[in-house]
Amino acid sequence: MSGLHEDALPARDAGRPGDLAVLLPFALSRNGPAVRLRPVHGWLLCGLAAVVLPAWAQGGGAVSSPLEVVIRWAPLLLTGFAFNVAISLMAMLLGTVAGTGLGIAMLAEGRILSRAAWTVTQVFRNVPWLVLLFFVMFLVPFQVTVFGMRVPLPDWIKATFGFSLPVMANVAEIVRGAVRSVPTTQWEAAESLAFTRRQILWRIILPQCAKRMLPPWMNVYALIAMATVQASIVGVTEMLTLTAQVHAAEGGRPELFAPLYGFALLCFFLYCYPIDRLTARLERRFETR
Repeated sequence: MSGLHEDALPARDAGRPGDLAVLLPFALSRNGPAVRLRPVHGWLLCGLAAVVLPAWAQGGGAVSSPLEVVIRWAPLLLTGFAFNVAISLMAMLLGTVAGTGLGIAMLAEGRILSRAAWTVTQVFRNVPWLVLLFFVMFLVPFQVTVFGMRVPLPDWIKATFGFSLPVMANVAEIVRGAVRSVPTTQWEAAESLAFTRRQILWRIILPQCAKRMLPPWMNVYALIAMATVQASIVGVTEMLTLTAQVHAAEGGRPELFAPLYGFALLCFFLYCYPIDRLTARLERRFETR
């Protein structure tokens, strides 16, 4: 056929009538692709697909598509998610303070105090969190009287206290294990310098334990952050409760189930996954032998 040669046509001749355009070959980089995908990117794409694909498949017509519904209600749902984060932070604060004291009590020389602290720790560590939450919700009164003033206790405060109990037990065990992991030579050296037991614990041992306690402490926080959705069972208005309410407000359409709850799943994943990666990094950095 005229117009085709063994060599590629020059660029200036590609537009002549009767000539066919030739696709010039392109060179592949020997260094490989510039962007390398990791397994986490696949999980992120799966999460996004769970939210977006049903919207594309079911959208159309006068009824709002699932994607439009998620976008319209996203500010409200994110407010609920922020409430989940607030509950987890407050529960972690209360549980850390109480758990540190409980862990030190397990290390006390007095047999009665150490045994009592050990019993409390084991009870709250080995009881389902949801059972503790129900106990707190139904046993703690709706209001208390302080100096003649009635102070209401809303459900979210009681839920925060309920979540702080397993945090307290786990933090106590973290403190006890970290202190026990310090070599006994540290105690002996401090005793030879005439330090009291309290001074040894607070000034020498516990500062060394901080880096040992940080990774497991962050693991406990990630668990609490994910467990706060259980508060929806006892009537606390958090993200999962708002998601169910939005689904009902939109007529309970079946095609909205995956996008709405997929959005909640994505929010918790994007919040907890960096904590998990940071925990693993700290474990490698603070590894003790």
